[in-house]
Amino acid sequence: MTERPTSPPEPQPVSGTVTRSAIFLVATVRDDPAAHANVRGWCADVGAYVRAVGKRVPSGNLSCVVGFSDNAWGRLFGDPRPAELHPFREFGAGKRHAPATPGDLLLHIRAEQMDLCFELATLLLNKLGDAVTVVDEVHGFRYFDMRAMIGFVDGTENPEGQEALEFTVMGDEDPEFAGGSYVLVQKYLHDMAGWNALPVEAQERIIGRTKLSDVELDDGVKPSWSHSALTTLEEDGKEIKILRDNMPFGRPGSAEFGTYFIGYARSPRPIEQMLENMFVGRPPGNYDRLLDFSNAVTGGLFFVPSVPMLEALAEREAPLAEAGPESIRTLIDTPPTSTPVVDVTVSSLISPSPAPADGSLQIGSLKGVSQA
Repeated sequence: MTERPTSPPEPQPVSGTVTRSAIFLVATVRDDPAAHANVRGWCADVGAYVRAVGKRVPSGNLSCVVGFSDNAWGRLFGDPRPAELHPFREFGAGKRHAPATPGDLLLHIRAEQMDLCFELATLLLNKLGDAVTVVDEVHGFRYFDMRAMIGFVDGTENPEGQEALEFTVMGDEDPEFAGGSYVLVQKYLHDMAGWNALPVEAQERIIGRTKLSDVELDDGVKPSWSHSALTTLEEDGKEIKILRDNMPFGRPGSAEFGTYFIGYARSPRPIEQMLENMFVGRPPGNYDRLLDFSNAVTGGLFFVPSVPMLEALAEREAPLAEAGPESIRTLIDTPPTSTPVVDVTVSSLISPSPAPADGSLQIGSLKGVSQA
């Protein structure tokens, strides 16, 4: 009898339905065994809370994605750990800087209605209690016809359907963590007065797309320093994609206007390459001119385990590090790292191998035409 192929573990809803509302929560976990045990046990309850709240409004498309940082994984679960999970890598310097900020746990809650997001966030945080401290909370909203705060449509080139799964969900490149994903988050604040003072044509050259119709500029017109050019990765004619679900947020009374960037991928390397291109430039100095009007104020990298693994983490034994606080690593104590850029084939990003020993990102070349 022929054996049926084993189905991959069910991923968390990283490529879920696009919704009108979202809450992004980043929290640190208190450094003691009781707090660690509380968080581990909580992992088995997340799905039940989502069902309990979502059942009340079936059309609300409520979902929640849970991710853990490198720091948190070591303290909560120990080994084995995801092959490419590491502290957030900082890029750039001075005014163009992508900083690493504290964060052990990420909750990405989405729904059509903010009340669903709010209710679920409240229940999940109440369950965690004083085991965690929320260090960043953003309530995002969908701006008109899928536009970012700066007025351009966001996420046009996102992969969809099966392609989205291929670019975001891990397979046998890290078998123990198949069905998982990596997610990178950043909070950007915009100088809207400066941005709105620009002519629309200048804004379009910075983004690389038309503002009203959302059409990509021709290569002969689009600058090599445009946001579109520097965040498009291509190798052998094949584009390497990530899945974005960015949300605008803000407080007009406080002159706060921002974008919460969240990108999912089956390896952190493509997202890190995009940040390298944006903040450092390709070649160095040819940076993303959108950063003249946008300032990154947070940064974190997290691993998103599959649904069955998230539930199973509740039964994970406490790591040996619990026995000695001197072995506990913290994000503040761990210096951020940056990595040089080299080229590889696109196939290694669709089915990436474990990170190379030399620390290289191994990302393909970029699409874009230099402008005189």
